Amino acid sequence: MSVGTGKTATAVDVRIMTRADLALRGIALDAPVRRPDGAGPSDDGHVLVAGANAALPTNPDSPYRVRDGRVWLGDEDTGLALTPVRRPRFYDLATADGIPYEHIARLHGADVLATTVVQTCVRYAEADRCRFCTIEESLRSGATVAAKTPAQLAEVAEAAVRLDGVKQMVMTTGTTTGPDRGARNLVRCVRAVRQAVPGLPVQVQCEPPGDLSWIRALHDAGAAAIGIHVESLDDEVRRRWMPGKSTVPLAEYDRAWDEAVRVFGPNRVSTYLLVGLGEDPGELIEGAGRLIDRGVYPFVVPFRPMAGTLAARDGIPAPSARYLAQVTEGVAAKLRAGGMNGADQRAGCAACGACSVLKSAGG
Repeated sequence: MSVGTGKTATAVDVRIMTRADLALRGIALDAPVRRPDGAGPSDDGHVLVAGANAALPTNPDSPYRVRDGRVWLGDEDTGLALTPVRRPRFYDLATADGIPYEHIARLHGADVLATTVVQTCVRYAEADRCRFCTIEESLRSGATVAAKTPAQLAEVAEAAVRLDGVKQMVMTTGTTTGPDRGARNLVRCVRAVRQAVPGLPVQVQCEPPGDLSWIRALHDAGAAAIGIHVESLDDEVRRRWMPGKSTVPLAEYDRAWDEAVRVFGPNRVSTYLLVGLGEDPGELIEGAGRLIDRGVYPFVVPFRPMAGTLAARDGIPAPSARYLAQVTEGVAAKLRAGGMNGADQRAGCAACGACSVLKSAGG
């Protein structure tokens, strides 16, 4: 199958095309483990597709159905096995003061614990907000608490590992007012979790801190990997989609990525690149290649118009499956050529892989 958009045209593997279509159109399934809103671009039910973590929209109108543990498109067996992730046992617990563990951290995929340590963001006013993000909506709905303490996160992490076999943890944060942009609090949280569960790898995620010494502090606290998420390498796209965040120049991201690679090592640093914000696919793939060359894993993820986002309010559609498959295959090829695999990061979005199609494409 050959597809073309903008300046490029490539052949797309039909298996990747199916997986991309599934990522965008979702599955008609009542998944026991879901993440309905929050920081970032995903609104999903968590399942295993062909044994790998996958975060898919739970969509009753999807043409994809599950029968006998397999994904069907009408009368056609797609060849993909699918198993819903079971509800974890740690969700049945609460802190001494009555906060459900699920409000402190959630299961992603089958074995990843994820939390937003500060559920507010200085960029959430409409004029500054990232158009794909609902970080404060989960707080308004009562599904979480505004700030998780290091002690709470350590308590939940210990239970998740002991009861449900969690193998890695992801800590992200809304951007704070200080020049560290949230890194200071992440240091405290990582240190507490690593003291409680020394063998649990943790990835941290934040904007580039104004003082790059915070990257070393995060590493020394015990973080195994770091995500510094730019979402787009195109300044025009950044201004349109992330008006507040785009005030941080790309040069500042470059410096932070380079320092993070120096401190954490190659392929221990990642960044989100969202597919479907209006960029030419060839330019997006080439930009991902430049990140790979500097040791940064480009985690390409489809934009989806989540309920509660400005993008959904304005009727902005998701990209086509062909566009997503083309970009995914192009980036996966560059990752393989660079000897970079997401699983080698030990913790984080690239290691989990659920929100992307990259693992299906060999990245």
